[in-house]
Amino acid sequence: MNLQLRGTLFGLAAFTAWGFLPAYWKQMQEVPPFEILCHRIVWSCIFLALIISIQKRWGEVGSIVKTPAKVKGLVLSGCLIGLNWFVYIWAVNSGRVVETSLGYYINPMINVLIGCLLLGETFSRLQFIAVLFALAGVIYSLIAYGALPMFALTLAITFAFYGYARKTIQAEPIPGLLIETMVLFVPALAYILFRLIFVGSCFIQDPELTLWLAGAGVVTSLPLLWFAAAAKILNLSTIGILQYLAPSIAFILGVFVYKETFTYHNLITFGCIWVGVFLYTRESLMKNLRP
Repeated sequence: MNLQLRGTLFGLAAFTAWGFLPAYWKQMQEVPPFEILCHRIVWSCIFLALIISIQKRWGEVGSIVKTPAKVKGLVLSGCLIGLNWFVYIWAVNSGRVVETSLGYYINPMINVLIGCLLLGETFSRLQFIAVLFALAGVIYSLIAYGALPMFALTLAITFAFYGYARKTIQAEPIPGLLIETMVLFVPALAYILFRLIFVGSCFIQDPELTLWLAGAGVVTSLPLLWFAAAAKILNLSTIGILQYLAPSIAFILGVFVYKETFTYHNLITFGCIWVGVFLYTRESLMKNLRP
């Protein structure tokens, strides 16, 4: 198989899986979001440990653990991704799938701001205009509803800062994510056991829900493996275009499958964001086509 095609297929698999993730969390609506999060952490850690064992990469994990600065960085990034996961599950199971898609449309523009403010990167004219359109969409939402789209903004900001944290830590994606989940593993497992013993939980009691909860580790980790494989082959502009597949699928699920409300106010907000996305993508393509 052509290497470029293989990379594209891996990328499509990763972003398609992320796009359909809301449908997975919807299967567990009777489970509290925080309990789902704890299962996601515990089973992801177990699944990643299995992958690391198969790939014989424990040496990489060991070298990271021996570097205190990397461990501290991964503790921070682990907390950020944990918060992102929790908000995402909470939003989906609260009937806010469309708003989660808005967050991941905004995310690249937040990345541009972080790159400019914290990494000394410079704005291009198109990137600046793209950020302004995204800001206009958020401001319109505030004016129309009297409130900010907090789920969307929290998802966009936490994921952007997670990306920034991981950019500053020299650690491969899979070993790094394993350590991030290991940091959260003990408190997450403790909470699961607490609910089982003292509060009551569907886990173990309900075989179907037990399978859905245990599968959270697979649906979290597999797309990351596919993304890592795609990132090694494809250029950044291709990845930049493919990344919008996930929020687009989530948007379609929210509006047409879960029948969430989508008013003309939403259309104006999303319209501003989509213009920003178009300009951002155009700039990425132009940058990679320059000799």
